[in-house]
Amino acid sequence: MSTTERRGAIVLLAFENKRQTDFAKIENAAASLATYGYYCDKISRIAYDSRTEIIDAIKDGVENFDNVLLLCPEKMSKMLGEFTAQLTGGQFDGLGILNSGDKSVFIIASDCDGRLRFEDIKRVLDEKYGLKYDSAVIRAVGAPQKLINEALSQAAGLFKDGVITFNVKNSFDDIRIEIVYSSKTPKMQLDEAQRIIIKKLNDYIYALEDISLAEQLYRLLKLRRMKIAVAESFTGGGVGKRLVEVSGVSEVYFEGLNTYSNEAKAGRLGVSELTLSQYGAVSAETAYQMADGLLNTGNCEVAVSTTGIAGPKSDNTLKPVGLAYIGVGIGEDVAVYKFNFAGDRQAITEKGINHALFLAYKRLK
Repeated sequence: MSTTERRGAIVLLAFENKRQTDFAKIENAAASLATYGYYCDKISRIAYDSRTEIIDAIKDGVENFDNVLLLCPEKMSKMLGEFTAQLTGGQFDGLGILNSGDKSVFIIASDCDGRLRFEDIKRVLDEKYGLKYDSAVIRAVGAPQKLINEALSQAAGLFKDGVITFNVKNSFDDIRIEIVYSSKTPKMQLDEAQRIIIKKLNDYIYALEDISLAEQLYRLLKLRRMKIAVAESFTGGGVGKRLVEVSGVSEVYFEGLNTYSNEAKAGRLGVSELTLSQYGAVSAETAYQMADGLLNTGNCEVAVSTTGIAGPKSDNTLKPVGLAYIGVGIGEDVAVYKFNFAGDRQAITEKGINHALFLAYKRLK
């Protein structure tokens, strides 16, 4: 979603073995450009073993687009470069950039870390069009897509001049909203756009900078001088793993238990046999007692518990796949949250991890 002024059109020509095409590389190339405020008007896949397709694609790109990005295996770069230079009458520099008149051509390796990087492409295009881009980031968890769309639509409506673009990435309910703006974007309008988004998504936001959820929770725990412990079932230790990825977390992280079986829940956390038999392992009552068991050790001030059904099949209770309960305890107060996560086993597990970290952050905040 964006408001833009006219810039030269960009074509991305991806030279691949069509029987083994890596679509992720093509998508990542387009996304990398978008991060800097530049968008592909056309993306074409060309079989690298078809000479006719190669010639026709490069000719079309040079004739009809101001900027051509050639994404190809390193071994093809010399051949493609020589042909393109002949067509344009220009020469590639040491990075793999050709400028000839109003035409710019970039060669970037798809199978290795080549000399040319997307930062270099940005630099050339910024200079070419007299633009300088910067970005601001908002991080959130679980915000409904409809609400995000409403917030960004309202924010975009502020702009008549300048350039602003919103890039949204959702990774298992952990949402990254990047606001890309140019030097021509009025600061007052930019500030107002951020205010609108923050107000709309306030209940779901955990950071106004590009920081991970686990790191933001660590900062808050450190500020509060509290220690956290986690007891996990369906998330399989994932919450604890995220926490220990943060440098310095030993200051606030006491322990993580992967209590997958009923016996572990009872023996390690004190979940009662009556609770397990009457309500089942996947229940609000079990999640409560798991978190409460951690707090009762006296070794932590914050406790997080997770129990659920990640699938692909349900357990013998016939409860639905995706059903999950997350408990968060602070002091003597334990709250339990119920979820019905959609997706496959990985998606359900990853969403559970993200929501568990976010709920701990939200309650501490």
